[in-house]
Amino acid sequence: MASAKKFAMLMTFFALAYTPINAYSTEKDFVRCQSTVKKWAASSLDTVVKEDKHRLRDLLFFLHIPRTGGRSYFHCFLKKLYTNLECPRSYDKLRFDPSKPNCRLMVTHDDYSMVSKLPKERTSVVTILRNPVDRVFSTYEFSVEVAARFLVHSNLTSATQMMGRIHSKKKGVSTLDIWPWKCLVPWMREDLFARRDARKRGDFGSIRESNDPFDMENIVMPLREFINDPVAHDIIHNGATFQVAGLTNNSYLSEADEVRHCVRKYVDLGEYVLEVAKKRLDSMLYIGLTEDHRESATMFSNVVGVQVISQLQSLSSGMEQAEKNKSDTSSSFQNYQPDSNYLQNSINDQNGSDISATENMEETDENKNQMTVGKLMETYEECTSRLRKAQSRRRTLSLKKISPAYFTKEARLQVPEVVLQQILSLNNLDVELYKYAQDIFEQQRKHLMQKSVEVEKQMSTFSSSYGAPLWKILSLGMTVLILLVLLFLLSNARRRTLKVKV
Repeated sequence: MASAKKFAMLMTFFALAYTPINAYSTEKDFVRCQSTVKKWAASSLDTVVKEDKHRLRDLLFFLHIPRTGGRSYFHCFLKKLYTNLECPRSYDKLRFDPSKPNCRLMVTHDDYSMVSKLPKERTSVVTILRNPVDRVFSTYEFSVEVAARFLVHSNLTSATQMMGRIHSKKKGVSTLDIWPWKCLVPWMREDLFARRDARKRGDFGSIRESNDPFDMENIVMPLREFINDPVAHDIIHNGATFQVAGLTNNSYLSEADEVRHCVRKYVDLGEYVLEVAKKRLDSMLYIGLTEDHRESATMFSNVVGVQVISQLQSLSSGMEQAEKNKSDTSSSFQNYQPDSNYLQNSINDQNGSDISATENMEETDENKNQMTVGKLMETYEECTSRLRKAQSRRRTLSLKKISPAYFTKEARLQVPEVVLQQILSLNNLDVELYKYAQDIFEQQRKHLMQKSVEVEKQMSTFSSSYGAPLWKILSLGMTVLILLVLLFLLSNARRRTLKVKV
């Protein structure tokens, strides 16, 4: 008994002796992390504010945060506006090249660090944010939906091999090439096959009845398990903040992993990342909100769409003038022989640029010169309607493979409050960033309304330049014209009368 007491006392002594050392080590690690994060934040905050952030520059970078509705903007707004002017392989990080001719639109899930590859002073950035809880739900659902498509195969090995063969032959960019799906889908695919195999083996025993598709562990990974997995912590939680800050695990920044690790480890350091993300939003041309979809789309048309149309019209006019100047001056240089290599390089460079740009301008002249916000929105509504129907059909076919786990907005209401609160807690930075984006959205609305009022005033000033509305000016003009005609007729009549008297 005495020996047991001595052993307990000895262990207590070592524990007390070790605690200060452990505390010192933790404090030292925190100081190191704090220094790393603060240094990154200081270097990331722009000291020079753009003169006019509301003006569209030469290159538009759409920072597409996953599951915010950006696909609709890309296909139904931007691809129709920037015909033949999208940067090649935008979503393909490994093969993207912004130096290609006519690279005027960049759309990608890559984070803000992509700006380091772009001409910063000539680039405008736009993005869309979503309620963090809904974004987590949607990310979970889409990961499962895409992974479920592979369940047509008998086993995981067969599915992986088939995907490899298809991918080697496919020239385009697939979902599995794009971050974050290239990380999330294989993870969920492996899990779905594992659960299907476990059901066949009878590992689940008696299958628990559940009407909650987010909690059917015998079929699909439950939502509560999904949000607590290290993969979700690294990619999904506070994903919007890390993406706008340029700190995802897909970042171009060499220090991104270390900064992100420090912020995950010491939650208080997240304030530095949040501050950088807010400043980035402040400098953007446009911020949309998924929840205010209709108004966001209308605002996008007024803020971005109108400027794109105007920019393309100017580009078209400039090209026409350049072609005219080229033809006018060609005869003056018939006897001049420039360096052959220089001439060949110039022709090659211009051919790549002029041909595709001319093709685009032909469509622009025909379809976009008369484009208005109303017509742009009408086109957008028709396109998104078709897109939603196609997505719904594809989703239904995929989720049939994991029936009865079918995800709906109504089913989300069944998720326990404790899970929802945990999602909010895990996405505390995104919650704050979303509130900030809502404030910016309101400012954009006011700015647009103010601009509309200014345009109306200019029209009113023009109309009342002579102290009367436009219709009165036209009426007065017609009256003066009629009086002049009458005077002319009376003058001619008097002349004829005088001639008769004489």
